[in-house]
Amino acid sequence: MDVASAAPARRREQRRLKEAARDAKIIENLRAICTDADPTKLYRNMVKIGQGASGGVFTAHSVDTNMSVAIKQMNLEKQPNKDLIINEILVMRESAHKNIVNYIDSFLHTGDLWVVMEYMEGGSLTDIVTNNMMTEGQIAAVAKETLEGISHLHAKGIIHRDIKSDNVLLGINGEVKLTDFGFCARLNDMDAKRRTMIGTPYWMAPEVVTRKDYGPKIDIWSLGIMTIEMIEGEPPYLHESPLRAIYLIATNGTPDLQSPTTLSSLCRDFLAKCLEVDADVRPSASEILQHPFLAKADKLRSLAPLIKASREARKNAAK
Repeated sequence: MDVASAAPARRREQRRLKEAARDAKIIENLRAICTDADPTKLYRNMVKIGQGASGGVFTAHSVDTNMSVAIKQMNLEKQPNKDLIINEILVMRESAHKNIVNYIDSFLHTGDLWVVMEYMEGGSLTDIVTNNMMTEGQIAAVAKETLEGISHLHAKGIIHRDIKSDNVLLGINGEVKLTDFGFCARLNDMDAKRRTMIGTPYWMAPEVVTRKDYGPKIDIWSLGIMTIEMIEGEPPYLHESPLRAIYLIATNGTPDLQSPTTLSSLCRDFLAKCLEVDADVRPSASEILQHPFLAKADKLRSLAPLIKASREARKNAAK
């Protein structure tokens, strides 16, 4: 091998060794977090309810308590960002709250990571918004509960960074809980700012897509976009490519509503506050929780008929 071809080969080998060392360290950290037990002896009646790029999601029952749980099963070899998994487990473990999906346990088993959490039988908010028309009282109820979860994270110095209807789960009686903490960022100092463009483009705040410094208020913008989902059934620009959506968010700022006159002035004002382009002016989670629109929130049980209708629609679609 000549010198010219040896250098790139050496660099590749160095990179491979570096990645292997990093992966070994992550596995070591996971072993420290996970329970040293065989989960197949602790959970029974596993039924697959979803499939992602890196593994499946199952429902199961605890052998000890017969409680229903959800289990995320991930093949670690197929995980490009193993550090995000540790992040997700740690955030869930440290963030017990009525509006955050409850973490139960985690296991390393035959090369797979099992993350056990409470099972939210009502499905995701996405199922609701695509199958139902929501009233303002119902929209206010979901927004308020989600904001309480966000406010709890922010008080602990954590930004969620991926607030959207897919990441809000519902209980059968209308409980509302945040999930999916892989993209969370920790701010050791709440004045600290970050610049990484992460999340899902259609819900990203202008300061994220333009790669400016940003803080916890990006979650408030995303909540505003999620509120539009509840009104219109989808976020703005969903039919554009992600790259085009990023351009439109940067260029247009606050998106237009399809039928603003059908909304109450309180709802329009709530949206305007959440979707304020200037992050310095945009309210914090604790501030927007005081908005009078949220006082219109219906009881959570008012969401139960929507959940039932969505479950029926899912069953019919599967036939």
